[in-house]
Amino acid sequence: MTTKETKKFNFAKSYAELEKISAWFERENIDLEEGIEKLEEGTKLVGEIKKYLNTVENKIKSLKS
Repeated sequence: MTTKETKKFNFAKSYAELEKISAWFERENIDLEEGIEKLEEGTKLVGEIKKYLNTVENKIKSLKS
């Protein structure tokens, strides 16, 4: 993820969406097909968040050096 991509990425929005997906799975009655779609979406969000956090961590490390 480049610096430009990092600026475009909205961590708070992505994290909030991931929380919504997590809450959806806590419901009693869930649809299997919709659950698969939510799982795929959540997995994608987790990947994006991890990539963003790694980029931020590397930036902080370079600033500290």
